[in-house]
Amino acid sequence: MWIQPEEVLLAGALWVSERANPFFILQRRRGHGRGGGLSGLLVGTLDVVLDSSARVAPYRILLQTADSQIYWNIACGESTGLGVLGLTSRLFKSVKSPQLCLAGSSRKEITEHWDWLETNLLQTISIFDSDEDVTTFVKGKISGIIAEENRLKQGEEQEEDSGKFREAELKMRRLFGMPEEEKLVNYYSCSYWKGRVPRQGWLYLSVNHLCFYSFLLGKEVTLVVQWTEVTQLEKNSTLVFPESVRVSTRHTEHFFSMFLNINDTFKLMEQLANIAMRQLLDNEAFAADRSLPKPCKTLKNVSALKRDFDARAKNERYRLMFRLTQDERLDGHTDCTLWTPFAKMHVVGQLFISNNYICFNSREEDLCQLIIPLREVSIVEKADSSSVLPCPVSISTKNKMNFLFANLKDRDFLVQRISDFLQRTPDSLWGDANPLSLIGHSASSSASSPTGSDAVNKRRHYHRGLPTASQGLLQLYHCNAPEDLGPKAMKEKMKEEAWNIHFSEFGRGVCMYRTSRTRELVLNGIPENLRGELWLLFSGAQNEMATHPGYYGDLVEQAMGLCSLATEEIERDLHRSMPEHRAFQNEMGIAALRRVLTAYAHRNPGIGYCQAMNIVTSVLLLYCPEEEAFWLLVALCERMLPDYYNTRVVGALVDQGVFEELTRAFLPQLYEHMQELGVISTISLSWFLTLFLSVMPFDSAVLLVDCFFYEGIKVIFQVALSVLHDNMDALLSCNDEGEAMTILGRYLDNVVNKQTASPPVPHLHALLTSGDDPPPEIDIFDLIKSSYERFGTLRSDVIEQMRFKQRLKVIQSLEDTAKRSVVRAMMTESAFSIEELEELYCLFKSKHMTSCYWGSSSSAAERHDPSLPYLEQYRIDLVQFTQLFAALAPWVCGSHTPTLSSRLFRLLDQNQDGLVNFKEFITGLSGMYHGDMTEKLKLLYKLHLPPALCPEEAESALEATHFFTEDVPRGEAGKEAGGDGEEKKEEKVKDYRYYLRMWAKEKEPKTETIKDLPRMNQEQFIDLCKTLYNMFSEEPLEQQLYHSIATVASLLLRIGEVGKKFNNGGKRMEDAAAQAPPSDPQRGEGLNEAESGEAQMCQALADAQLEPAPPQTSDEETKDDTSVSSYSMVSSGSLQCEDITDDTVLIGGGEQRRGSVLDVDWSITFEQVLASLLTEPPLVDYFEKKIDIQGKMAACKAQRGVERQASSASDHELAQHSI
Repeated sequence: MWIQPEEVLLAGALWVSERANPFFILQRRRGHGRGGGLSGLLVGTLDVVLDSSARVAPYRILLQTADSQIYWNIACGESTGLGVLGLTSRLFKSVKSPQLCLAGSSRKEITEHWDWLETNLLQTISIFDSDEDVTTFVKGKISGIIAEENRLKQGEEQEEDSGKFREAELKMRRLFGMPEEEKLVNYYSCSYWKGRVPRQGWLYLSVNHLCFYSFLLGKEVTLVVQWTEVTQLEKNSTLVFPESVRVSTRHTEHFFSMFLNINDTFKLMEQLANIAMRQLLDNEAFAADRSLPKPCKTLKNVSALKRDFDARAKNERYRLMFRLTQDERLDGHTDCTLWTPFAKMHVVGQLFISNNYICFNSREEDLCQLIIPLREVSIVEKADSSSVLPCPVSISTKNKMNFLFANLKDRDFLVQRISDFLQRTPDSLWGDANPLSLIGHSASSSASSPTGSDAVNKRRHYHRGLPTASQGLLQLYHCNAPEDLGPKAMKEKMKEEAWNIHFSEFGRGVCMYRTSRTRELVLNGIPENLRGELWLLFSGAQNEMATHPGYYGDLVEQAMGLCSLATEEIERDLHRSMPEHRAFQNEMGIAALRRVLTAYAHRNPGIGYCQAMNIVTSVLLLYCPEEEAFWLLVALCERMLPDYYNTRVVGALVDQGVFEELTRAFLPQLYEHMQELGVISTISLSWFLTLFLSVMPFDSAVLLVDCFFYEGIKVIFQVALSVLHDNMDALLSCNDEGEAMTILGRYLDNVVNKQTASPPVPHLHALLTSGDDPPPEIDIFDLIKSSYERFGTLRSDVIEQMRFKQRLKVIQSLEDTAKRSVVRAMMTESAFSIEELEELYCLFKSKHMTSCYWGSSSSAAERHDPSLPYLEQYRIDLVQFTQLFAALAPWVCGSHTPTLSSRLFRLLDQNQDGLVNFKEFITGLSGMYHGDMTEKLKLLYKLHLPPALCPEEAESALEATHFFTEDVPRGEAGKEAGGDGEEKKEEKVKDYRYYLRMWAKEKEPKTETIKDLPRMNQEQFIDLCKTLYNMFSEEPLEQQLYHSIATVASLLLRIGEVGKKFNNGGKRMEDAAAQAPPSDPQRGEGLNEAESGEAQMCQALADAQLEPAPPQTSDEETKDDTSVSSYSMVSSGSLQCEDITDDTVLIGGGEQRRGSVLDVDWSITFEQVLASLLTEPPLVDYFEKKIDIQGKMAACKAQRGVERQASSASDHELAQHSI
């Protein structure tokens, strides 16, 4: 491409001149293309290592005038096929006279530039007298061409990525054969270790793959790893691998080092691997919304997708820090100070602005945190600036709270952004009232119109008049109880008073200052009357409920009455939810629990219902009204305990792995012993799933729930570690798993809350396990205090990092379990070995995942249903099946292979949904590889009969449908007719037992025999012969096989003619007994039709097979307008007397038939085909030959998991560099 002229230093260094004229020289860079020797090899290596291919083109054209020693580069090109809009100029020797040059990306491109110069400029510049004039003219001409190209490009789509990054993306696609759908996120220079030898090259991180390429001293290294295959990512530093990243898969490990910024690279790897794990976990990850906010400044050499991933990581940290909803997007953050009236000081921290919230977090942990929803903001104004308070901004809320931020660097812009977001915030539906008070308000308002609202409420499953709509179940049961003035009750009142003082000092509601004092109050236990309110506040559920008024009631109405697997499981577990508590010993509590669980199952079908949700929800209902309990359940399942309650409890398994890792770090001696017993994995699952509610007395466990809603999952880890620490000596002396479980169970049963004012709730597990000498009681407050003292150094961000590491292990372990289950199930149904089935499963799944990456005719959700059995979860469509068939099938038929694979696909697709699961795939493949000769021929025979025949071949769907519905096979017609007669005779004596027997008979598996196969007509037989000819085209005994099939075809044609005579002889008998049911199921049927009807039906058979009904045992006479019937097996020189062409005389036919006319009376059976093939030893040897699938699987595995894309440049140099 043309580039701005620049001087060139050393025109001959590293370059080879290929063409020249008096003014221009065309040069090729050493190391590009063929040859070059050692110098070319070194230059090529240098280009790859330094990535100079992005800056130095493989071709260039120089301008040099006769008396000048300066060359001017006027055009160049890239190895990726893109030109560089720049003309480099460097000084050659020290001479001042200018010379000019030009460079190109490929031979084709540079040749076009050369031809243009010779045609348009060479003759013109030869008339100039001065070399300076020549140089000036050429430079001006080239600059004009570049300006025109730039003007045209401005009108086209503007690339968001920089030019260099775009070149790297194209280079990645060319090197690794990636399609356009595969997006490069970023690329890094690094070393890849092969053994003890580092290979310097470039690491490309795309959305779905990790790729590496290196070319050193003639040795090329290429690596492609799918993110879904990664089992572990680890950043470490050892003597052998200094500061490296280890990428582990099931079979190997890869080490990368010498990164310029290893932390940035590793974070991006974690993000991409995490997305891949989400794709394995559910289908929504394939359709994830990637529309993330873009930064204001364009970053050089960074893709838009990389910026999106960075923004996604920031959003995730922001939402996690302030417990915000998944749709919240961080707009920006800045350093500032916040005036804290309770401490009379300015607190240094960061201010965060998003589309719905203003948040503040102090630099010092737990000093101060603040969340201000924009819906609560009434005034935002710039206060007067002073030396003590520079650049302040004041924010006032509707509940009369005022917040003063100072030391803001760009105050005007910040205020403008907040104003913009406030304008987008919809008017509050609550007015000036507290959103929480509306629950009771709507109930009172309904009482003012008893005739209207009450009638509506009675028809609704959930309405504001329900007792559980305005208060928790405990309040309902305590409202009529006499006031308790005992010491425990007084202690409870003192806690309430402490919280009221806190509210007056720090504020109440969502805008409350959250400080270390707040944390202390939570650890001392939240009073029962405030528990629901504070749970809602600390979990962030209050914000979600305030922005979705009426959502819960609508969900209840939609969900009630629906029947599903989730509702059945809910009904089964309702009466198992805290049966010891009196709130759930009556219909009011059970009904409230039913409504909340069914509403959530309807909201999130991906989770639906999972055991342990009922226990947690029942506790929420004790302290919260229904709607609040519902939103707390949403916060638990979707944010605070992610993936805990899906079908495979992945989140709980992940945290179980984190707990094991923490145990190894804090209690190494106990960890080794517990691993031997296998206890940790057994105990921890129930602890995490129910937040200790199922293993600890209720009054004690609910205090842990208080801490959990404020601190998050870290407090559960702390308490679990403290429980193991307290029982360390007893556990170390255990000899088996049962003994250890008993010790821990009895310990937890005796964790008591001595401060509770409520009547004790009996703990069933404690009653069952308490012995004659129970262990001493443990105060829950002491347990919580000791957990903070011993393990309080745990940090939430460290736990999240450990969760990522464990998520890779857990999900890949679940995938391995699924693979083993599939292999075990298929061992009894196929003759493949375990290793072969595992390899085939991996190839099948890889094809499924690839189609999910790069699009398909069906969505990922249609092809992957986690609720199905493992054998049926992954499904592929016709395109993917065809690719696997071509790579793995033993029957290679050349250009006929796609047709054969399409037929096999339709044959295996029994439910006709356009998808084939792994079980069906293996069934078809096993028949081709491990079936005996009869089984293989049966499969081949079926592939040339409906439903395998392509429906698109039909000329008239109506005629085909009429043909298949009217012309029923004789045997079946006889059975149906006979059945009808029998039914009429025995109609009076039939009872339910007869129908039960008939139903049982229908359910019995039917074993197909060769006699059950329908007859094959002449057109289908010709198609079968075509397939056989294509199958034998690459065999060593090709000529012998051709001769054998010609002999068999001749024999079968004679057999068909003889059978036709018998069928024609029986026509008269059939005419005489037209009304009687036919008695011979092997005879042809439908031969009494008129001549025109025969032609139409045969045309339907020849051109279309639309119904998967049994094919006909005879054909009608029709014409084949595609001339399929005129296909001659003698055309290859094998069949001489049975040439089915124009003017062909069929042996035994006694009449002449045109090749374009099918003999509708001609048909053969499978038994005849089998018997004929058995007469030819070459055919018998071919079909009985054992074929090893290992070679085909190895070749398929060696291929890239991507489809090759044709390069835009077709010259041989680009082909040499492709892989």
